[in-house]
Amino acid sequence: MSTLQRSQQEASVAASAADERLTTPEGRKDFWRATLSCWLGTAMEYADFALYGLAAGIIFGDVFFPEATPAMALLSSFATWSVGFIARPIGALFFGWLGDRKGRKTVMISTIILMGASTTLIGAIPSYASIGLWAPACLVMLRFSQGFGAGAELSGGTVMLGEYAPAEKRGLVSSIIALGSNSGTLVASLVWLAVVQMDQHSLQEWGWRIPFLCSSLIALVALWIRRHLRETPVFERKKAEVLALRESSLAAQTQPTETRGFWQRSRAFLVMVGLRIGENGPSYLAQGFIIGYVVKVLAVDKSVATTAVFLASLLGFLIIPFAGWLSDRFGRRITYRWFCLLLILYAFPAFMLLDSREPAIVIATIVVGMGLASLGIFGVQAAWGVELFGVHHRYTKMATAKELGSILSGGTAPLVAAALLSWTGHWWPIATYFAVMAAIGFLTTFVAPETRGRDLNDPDDAI
Repeated sequence: MSTLQRSQQEASVAASAADERLTTPEGRKDFWRATLSCWLGTAMEYADFALYGLAAGIIFGDVFFPEATPAMALLSSFATWSVGFIARPIGALFFGWLGDRKGRKTVMISTIILMGASTTLIGAIPSYASIGLWAPACLVMLRFSQGFGAGAELSGGTVMLGEYAPAEKRGLVSSIIALGSNSGTLVASLVWLAVVQMDQHSLQEWGWRIPFLCSSLIALVALWIRRHLRETPVFERKKAEVLALRESSLAAQTQPTETRGFWQRSRAFLVMVGLRIGENGPSYLAQGFIIGYVVKVLAVDKSVATTAVFLASLLGFLIIPFAGWLSDRFGRRITYRWFCLLLILYAFPAFMLLDSREPAIVIATIVVGMGLASLGIFGVQAAWGVELFGVHHRYTKMATAKELGSILSGGTAPLVAAALLSWTGHWWPIATYFAVMAAIGFLTTFVAPETRGRDLNDPDDAI
């Protein structure tokens, strides 16, 4: 059999579970319900993190660390940011294990409740002036619980969309997860764009709370939709195959064949970690640290940074599906590699341009950075991550690998960058750090397999 015929056969097998479901009106309704649910959940997660990233750079230093210097307040704000990322791998392991055994729906309901409650309560924390050290302590605890739920939310939505999508359109459909993240960032930037127009006293006293309290609305809508969600066709087929195997084993009086253990094959896991570092580190520098750097260090007006995030989010509705389509057309590996290369080339010129302090140049620089790191590359990663892993441990492995990669890059990137700035007083170490993380993703693509069109019911990892 030729390579082309084998690829076509694999694509046909991979698509069959999803295609069978999509042949009925109820199946198509399930697909759109799952799509909307995953989009809203990811929008909720990224609204939370974008809200926090913007708040950390703009206001949290004044509210929770008023006695610190500007540089130390920024460092402290991003230290609490990192707490959420420490919790994410723990949540990924727990909810991933639950999702691989009990189903994707159970986890999707649990995570949206946990995230929604945590984010809303952040908006209700009294300031440092009211309760002293208890204020940042409460912030840390809620960031931990928020991260615990978020550790499985993004991967859960990615797995669900990937397992619902036909193989030939898996890259495009899975990129909807990235559209959800972009929608969350857009909502956060819109709300903050309105909020920062308030006078400083009102903003510091109560205005900053509005975005966090309003996030409960997204959570309630997503929860209502997820209550009526159906399991993915791939997971249902897996359950049917396991049941059939057990019945046949009982009939033959033999023990069912054991599936491979979680750690028996780890190359795909390590590849996912490397890919995640190349995306997540530059992403959170572009949409987290650089915002604080522009506002606090370069003293550029707050509205410039929020306008840039808003414009990038608007463009994301074009960039993300285009990146997903490119990965369907040309393959996951080559598309991802080009995004990483562009990020490497972006790092040093970006900080040179930011130093101009010209609003138009600053906005354009942030928009390009987010377009490459937070939007395009993320749109490619969704389908690739799902296809890297076998069906038995897909959720656990992908969620844990992605969150471990986040801890090694995105979760600590703003904190490391703030520390480098405080230590050296210059941006060049930060640009180097940015380029190194993008280079890790770039090099990982040379050892990663091409998985386009893979059978998602395959029990083994792709490598």
